[in-house]
Amino acid sequence: MRGPSIAHIVLVIAVLATVPLLTTSNVVLNFFTVALLIALVGQGWNVLGGYGGQYSFGHAAFFGTGAYVSAILQMRYGVNAWIAFALGLAGGALVGAAIGALTFRSGLKGSYFALVTLAFAEVLRILASVAPITGAGVGILITLDLRPQAFQFQSRAPFYWIILALVAASLVIVRLIERSRFGAWLVAVRENEDAAQAVGVDTARVKLAAMTISAAITAAGGGFYVQYFLFIDSGIAYGPWISIEALLAPIVGGIGTVFGPLIGALVVKTLGELTKLIAGDAPGLDLVIYGGVLVLIVAFAPYGIAGLLADLRVRFARLRSSVPERAHG
Repeated sequence: MRGPSIAHIVLVIAVLATVPLLTTSNVVLNFFTVALLIALVGQGWNVLGGYGGQYSFGHAAFFGTGAYVSAILQMRYGVNAWIAFALGLAGGALVGAAIGALTFRSGLKGSYFALVTLAFAEVLRILASVAPITGAGVGILITLDLRPQAFQFQSRAPFYWIILALVAASLVIVRLIERSRFGAWLVAVRENEDAAQAVGVDTARVKLAAMTISAAITAAGGGFYVQYFLFIDSGIAYGPWISIEALLAPIVGGIGTVFGPLIGALVVKTLGELTKLIAGDAPGLDLVIYGGVLVLIVAFAPYGIAGLLADLRVRFARLRSSVPERAHG
């Protein structure tokens, strides 16, 4: 079955772009901005984990590098925020390429690869918590300068449109990968790496390319986080929270699908807010409800919400095609 076209992506982005025009509530805009940030990072994970089958537990390594490079260049060297953001993205991609070269050339795969990526993220967290250039345990606070040239704005709406544009770019990139020869190689590696290698696919190079693209998209999320919250420290940059969010969104939304991470991020964020509302002040109850619902989603929709919707669409199409046959019979 064919995936979504560019027209579908444009339609979805156009609908989401109207949110700031419909409401000026900072609460609503913050909700959607953070959800889209999770979608962006989830899409980064999806390139490597969803299409390539290389499950990473350490995408915080790329998110944190993008955030720290951007923050350090601005606050320590006076680099323009937009240029610092672009260099942060490049820095994240380089870290991804370096980790990929070390792991894939060594033949690590499966649980070994997942644990090594987690270890890299933890090593970077420890280094960032003691290194003077990263602010050690204090972190880095970005100076308030509410000008577009400084990647800061008076309202949340411009931030929302920027993260939406980044998500749109990631959707187009993944759609192009899905329809390309590289995408076919990536899926071949996911399905059966030995068979792919036997027919001439350079599996190490394909996985390395996927890791680099994945890291760049995730690093863009880190760079945006710094500009939005104007603060970063080792726990935020390289903490496990972002690695969990990165893999949770595509798993809930649909691994290896273009819209899976976006759907998953919106569902996960909505679910998180609803459980807090239902649980009230009861400590930990919101996490119990949240976890229980996620388990149900994974149990009854193993291919995610996107997979469930695709399955329903196929069943509906079969039902429609069977009705005329019965009528003629």
